[in-house]
Amino acid sequence: MADLSVFPSRHEHVFLGTKHDSHERRSWIVVALTVATMVVEIVAGTAFGSMALVADGWHMSTHAAALGIAAFAYRFARRHAHDRRLTFGTGKLGDLAAFASAVLLMLVALAIGVESAFRLYAPVPIVFGQAMAVAAIGLVVNLASAWLLSGDHDHHHGHHHGPAHGHDHGHHDHDHTHDHGGHHAHGHHRHGGDNNLRAAYMHVVADAFTSVLAIAALLGGSLYGWVWLDPLMGVVGALIIAHWSVGLLRASGAVLLDAVPDMTLAERIGERIAQAGAEITDLHLWQVGPGHYAAIVSVVAGAPQAPARYKAALAGLPMLSHVTIEVNGGAAA
Repeated sequence: MADLSVFPSRHEHVFLGTKHDSHERRSWIVVALTVATMVVEIVAGTAFGSMALVADGWHMSTHAAALGIAAFAYRFARRHAHDRRLTFGTGKLGDLAAFASAVLLMLVALAIGVESAFRLYAPVPIVFGQAMAVAAIGLVVNLASAWLLSGDHDHHHGHHHGPAHGHDHGHHDHDHTHDHGGHHAHGHHRHGGDNNLRAAYMHVVADAFTSVLAIAALLGGSLYGWVWLDPLMGVVGALIIAHWSVGLLRASGAVLLDAVPDMTLAERIGERIAQAGAEITDLHLWQVGPGHYAAIVSVVAGAPQAPARYKAALAGLPMLSHVTIEVNGGAAA
């Protein structure tokens, strides 16, 4: 194992969401609930000769796998949050898990869409009563799971940690400081949430949504003989789930690629630096965890001040948890 003592650190880089532990517990509960329902459906379907139950049971296994990824990501992120080999901690691990879950969700949508398309051209006999019972069971389980995961999954608060410190590198005329002040910045942004919990939530909501569509289609088929309604609803459901998956891929992918999470915040950083008598020559702003942003700010000023002066100018900005200031003398290029 590499010796990291040559890279001294006077503070930690723990950028987990403020409700990380709660989300982890809820995820494991939902995994257990999904797996239990899956086993019951497969065993009961096999015992009673119900292919509808068996098929729904194996369908739930894909969601159990995705939910398992989310729960494991929470556990791994918590256990390795202090690993110094990870430069900015494990805050973005949830986004990696969310990206994988979004891919699985897209595959589920594709499978549902293909099967539904085949059944539009080649209808199969449907035992309406049994199929509705299976859909109702799935709906109840997924509504319960969604309730467990729904607790403000898009609301997170950023925190600054520990004392600020600076490093003077005179031979480059650069000064650096890391902002870990004692104050708290509270903010809400649609890209600042926990994508891992969002992915788990989306899986159970997608399953509940398909159950609702299935029940509606089966009622239409049993009451009016509209057998075609079942596969048609399957195609509609597949398209909507695919749309949700694309949204999740974009959100989690943007975090993984260190995209600027909030252009308004970037503009506010520039305004505050200007008020402090300097000009930004280079700015990097990215998300390092749910509700946590990091920034590297290079400034130039005719009369340079200590990095702490510019750091203080950024105090209180929402979700800005880690700041590095580089100060250069002279006029901007």
